[in-house]
Amino acid sequence: MTIKERQEQIIEDFSVFGEWLDKYEYIIELGKSLPGLDDSKKTEDKLIKGCQSRVWLDCHMEDGKLWFDADSDALITRGIIALLTGVYSGATPQEILDDDFSFLDVLGLKENLSPTRSGGLAAMIATIKRKAIESKF
Repeated sequence: MTIKERQEQIIEDFSVFGEWLDKYEYIIELGKSLPGLDDSKKTEDKLIKGCQSRVWLDCHMEDGKLWFDADSDALITRGIIALLTGVYSGATPQEILDDDFSFLDVLGLKENLSPTRSGGLAAMIATIKRKAIESKF
């Protein structure tokens, strides 16, 4: 699946829920399904700066595509990083850099998060983009 196809699937999944409380529950369920990271990979260099919760993002390239593994110590944050890694894992660095992440606006995610979680979301996006840039060199 392409990034756009994955984004469309998430938008469709979210459209089933009318209330934001139900959407939060869905995000939490996404987090629960995230395999997480082994404690040995929860290192300072993988910690995303700018998140209220602790969020780790590991990245490796295989066959020209980036693959992300992540974890967090907070349920909603874990769900948000699960959503992002689900969309962007398996994409090329250029595909990630070409994407505008606007599907998050369609979901209304930024507007329905607390200011600190919204800042954390921005930090997660910036980190994913930075990983894509770094992998091109």
